[in-house]
Amino acid sequence: MTAGMSQVRKRSGSYTMRRGLLCTVAALGVWAAGTIGAAPDSVAADIRSKQWYLDAMRAEDIWKSSTGEGIKVAVIDTGVNSSTASLKGQVLPGLDATDSEGEATDDYTGHGTTMAELIAGTGKGGGLRGLAPGAKIIPMRVATKDFKGKGVDPWDEAVAIRAAADSDARIISMSLGTPFLTYQEQEAVKYAQSKGKLFFAPVGNSGNKSNKREYPANYDEVVGVAATDREGQVADYSQHGDFVDIAAPGNDIPYWCDATFAKYCVGNAGTSAATALASATAALIWSEHPDWTANQVLRVMFESAARGDDWKDKVSTYLGHGIVRPNAAINRGIGKPGDPNLSPLTNEKTGGSTAPSASAPASSQPPKPKPGSDATVAGSSKSTSDGGQLGIIIGIGAAVVIAVGAFAVVRKRRTV
Repeated sequence: MTAGMSQVRKRSGSYTMRRGLLCTVAALGVWAAGTIGAAPDSVAADIRSKQWYLDAMRAEDIWKSSTGEGIKVAVIDTGVNSSTASLKGQVLPGLDATDSEGEATDDYTGHGTTMAELIAGTGKGGGLRGLAPGAKIIPMRVATKDFKGKGVDPWDEAVAIRAAADSDARIISMSLGTPFLTYQEQEAVKYAQSKGKLFFAPVGNSGNKSNKREYPANYDEVVGVAATDREGQVADYSQHGDFVDIAAPGNDIPYWCDATFAKYCVGNAGTSAATALASATAALIWSEHPDWTANQVLRVMFESAARGDDWKDKVSTYLGHGIVRPNAAINRGIGKPGDPNLSPLTNEKTGGSTAPSASAPASSQPPKPKPGSDATVAGSSKSTSDGGQLGIIIGIGAAVVIAVGAFAVVRKRRTV
């Protein structure tokens, strides 16, 4: 396994520098088995045989020690269909942050349901078996460009993140991305960290195109997840840069073809699927060590991740700290939890809670952020390749401009 490398980095708390000064080495052997957007193959009834990554991770051995039991994962996505055979009994009450009619678990594309099954599916009825089948899912529905509802709250992602932070979910898995940074979302992410949550998001699928930074993966408090193929190589579409923290399988992954839930397809499910599998890895480790903090779980994930011999002491700009290896962490004891209050992302004290918050039920909706004079920010918030300085939407009639900017964020938001 080879990948682009950078010197060991330390993220700064400032949003103008991410992880300090970088020295990037040229990438070697970056390949993928397919391409995002290629026509997938329909899957027969035996879906388990298509889940190659479970065998590669030695899931059967892991499940003898941990299944993720006792851990709840908030899935912020297109909704979750709790009626699929694999998710019956696995989905808890959630939140419809789109502020439109419909239940919180209504999935309008099939994407969120796939992510939930990859994390906690039971495999019953010929469905997907999740990597952490003992975990439970708290769905948080937000709007993407595919959402057909009316009256969408432009700050629905921030609302969903805060609701997840106030729930008893320990992990937030958000397989969505946008090139826009917003103040509301940024503050919500910080709030989630202050509540002791472990937040995963995909780095994006335009690595062989624009490779622009995406949010929320680019926030310092969020674990940016890249995608790999069957050979452990970074997928060619997986975005690269100093925002990559860890990697997980993303190629040849089964997923629901559409919102009819009539059949699965197999294709390159991308950094979305990788994010779900990284979240499931965290659930397995946290279930085994329920007294650990988010910092400790993540540190063990980093230290137990698979690395190439030529970058064992570095952080790759393509694979981050390496490819998730829950078996190495759980059954082989690789990785030390370390300081419970020191973030392995920033090397700064977080002071996050060590226990899941029970300040509000999962189905409750916290007060929504008010736009007021808050600006929507477009482009990269960090230095380096994406243009450096922030582009802030300002002008006469600031409230109107902000509302238009927020609408643009929703239209640009996509599953990745």
